Amino acid sequence: MKTIYDIQQLLKQYGTIIYIGDRMADLELMEEEIKQLYESKLIEAKDYQMALLLLRQEMQREREKHLKNKG
Repeated sequence: MKTIYDIQQLLKQYGTIIYIGDRMADLELMEEEIKQLYESKLIEAKDYQMALLLLRQEMQREREKHLKNKG
């Protein structure tokens, strides 16, 4: 798993498609879904950790982009 797209494809395997139109909200919902899959023991720890890392990095990029556009 290397991209947000990979995470979306993983979620899709479990019948979850997330698109609200707000990038941050989408990322936060993906994180919640990934946590639930892991807690339900449907995905491995390494996939869970990589997905969280990717999502949090992308969230940070979005925050920085938002702050840059504000200032």
